[in-house]
Amino acid sequence: MGILGFFSKENKDSLNKGLEKTKESLLTKISKAVIGKSRVDDEVLDNLEEILVSSDVGVETTLRIIERIQKRAASDKYLNTNELNQILKSEIVNLLAENKSVESELLPTRNGGNPYVIMVVGVNGVGKTTTIGKLAYLFKSSGKSVLIGAADTFRAAAVDQITIWADRVGVPIVKQQMGADPASVAFDTLTSAKANNFDIVIIDTAGRLHNKINLMNELSKIKKVMQKVIPDAPHEVLLVLDGSVGQNAFEQAKQFTKSTEVTALALTKLDGTAKGGVVIGISDQFKIPVKFIGVGEKMTDLQIFNRVEFVDSLFS
Repeated sequence: MGILGFFSKENKDSLNKGLEKTKESLLTKISKAVIGKSRVDDEVLDNLEEILVSSDVGVETTLRIIERIQKRAASDKYLNTNELNQILKSEIVNLLAENKSVESELLPTRNGGNPYVIMVVGVNGVGKTTTIGKLAYLFKSSGKSVLIGAADTFRAAAVDQITIWADRVGVPIVKQQMGADPASVAFDTLTSAKANNFDIVIIDTAGRLHNKINLMNELSKIKKVMQKVIPDAPHEVLLVLDGSVGQNAFEQAKQFTKSTEVTALALTKLDGTAKGGVVIGISDQFKIPVKFIGVGEKMTDLQIFNRVEFVDSLFS
């Protein structure tokens, strides 16, 4: 099923509700910035720059956006402040598209006859386990068969937590006892998935501090062992980031992208923060597509990222 099949009115309502804090903060600040102004001038742009930075869009990305608006103002000669929201929407959507932050047309499917393998990484506390459970639900709802591998064997209760999610969603899970070799769990998971023709495999990994070299070595080992079963696995390395921590999410992304080949991002907990601008900044600076965003507690509140709908929700 294409992405638009999932973006129903319910999804839109959920997105609007989830981004409510960010939207209210952003629109209120922009409204104040243009009070008494009929055109977009240097003062308005300076205020807008401060607003975007304070919304955790990030300095570099903010400057890119401001530069785009300055060019529009120069070419249009007279840029009305009433048009500012619409201009911001279009420029941010274009920016995300240029930086390859374009949503996938289709959900993952079998790869060359083998299961499509997603390795999920991220530090503890970002919502990694919850994201895996909701991903499994999303894929299962689209008609895919899903198998979870519980390769986070170091954290107390991690296996229990992912098992609860697997039971809740109604998908099978491969697990071993706490302290087992994570690569062994991944090997067993892929072997079972291949033998039983599963469509998608989701491998959980340990979420210790992102600057610990042993964790990164462990991720490399898991990859190598998986490739003994499926040579091109994993097909996706999904980094889960907590959107509510703002600039700290940038640092986590920086450390993980240095140490492992991250191919996609999931931003969680956007409903509990006014820092939703972090989605724009991270996708721009790291040139890695945001594929999923978490906008609430419900099973359906992990959404496939649609840049047009996201930006429209922020500025409408």
